[in-house]
Amino acid sequence: MNIQLKPSRRAATVLCLLTISCAGAFNASAQAVYPEKLVKIVVPYPPGGAVDQVTRRVAQKLTEQTGQSFIVENKAGGTGTIGALQVARSAPDGYTLMANDTTYSILPNVFKKLPWDYDQDLVPVAAFNFAPMALVVAADSNFKTVADLVAYSKSNPGKLNYGTGGAGTTPHFSTEALKSVSKLDATHVPFKGAGEATLALMGHSIDFQIASTPGVMGQVKGGKLRLLAISGDKRLKAAPDTPTFDEAGIRGYGVINFTGLWLPKGTPAAVVQRLQKEIGVAMASVDIQKFADDLGAVPKVVDGAAFAKMLAENTQLWSKVAASAQIDKQ
Repeated sequence: MNIQLKPSRRAATVLCLLTISCAGAFNASAQAVYPEKLVKIVVPYPPGGAVDQVTRRVAQKLTEQTGQSFIVENKAGGTGTIGALQVARSAPDGYTLMANDTTYSILPNVFKKLPWDYDQDLVPVAAFNFAPMALVVAADSNFKTVADLVAYSKSNPGKLNYGTGGAGTTPHFSTEALKSVSKLDATHVPFKGAGEATLALMGHSIDFQIASTPGVMGQVKGGKLRLLAISGDKRLKAAPDTPTFDEAGIRGYGVINFTGLWLPKGTPAAVVQRLQKEIGVAMASVDIQKFADDLGAVPKVVDGAAFAKMLAENTQLWSKVAASAQIDKQ
């Protein structure tokens, strides 16, 4: 049977199709020009730490590349959960992001219940800065090597202490991981941020600190801190005389910290892809490569499904550290 549309119905159908087509074109166009206004990156820690430093430099690069401002807003507290919750509740339009590091993959091992759905509410965009963990002491410390530190802790049980930016952070879990493989004995002293812990170290309030290299290299180069060892399988260009933990006799310590970006669930795929593309361009640039080298980091990119898989694997690994260190969930 040959059905003929009446002129009025035919016109209505054509108009409807045109409307749908135009709407689709409009949405595609809107996403294609992203970003068309200021983009806010929430760093859920105080200023001065590694995440803050790296994110500010990357934000500057994204601003240069896109012609729109990418700014950093520090929203500290709750081991990063306050800032994360703010982003999880934000509009999924690509204009509010979260920057974080390996600490994000530790959170399920720190809290019994998070105020957002860890597996669903924040979408991993890309990890783009991979840095070794550094063991540092004050420049005038009597500890010249890792062996000195371990030997002292054995002879003086309960006397050593170390500082971090808070319980449940990457430096906290990284130090506990080091204690488990080296038999180092030290008491944890949490501060409000990694930068505050570094200041305490320089002021001799604590004995040592483990932090990602971007957070401490400035003070090392300034002659205020001394590097004893770094994680990873090769020495840093920025500190060629500093041994790896492996070379220092501490086997099986391979913690590497990453910095990355997340977006709220529901953000259009085109926006996620645009950000991934721009991050890739930024990491390949000469100035970011030099910036990373100076901080002892590697500016590679892991994005999309690979980033999500990496997070899941890290969470499982940190659960073993939590069990070994008998860290109870809050």
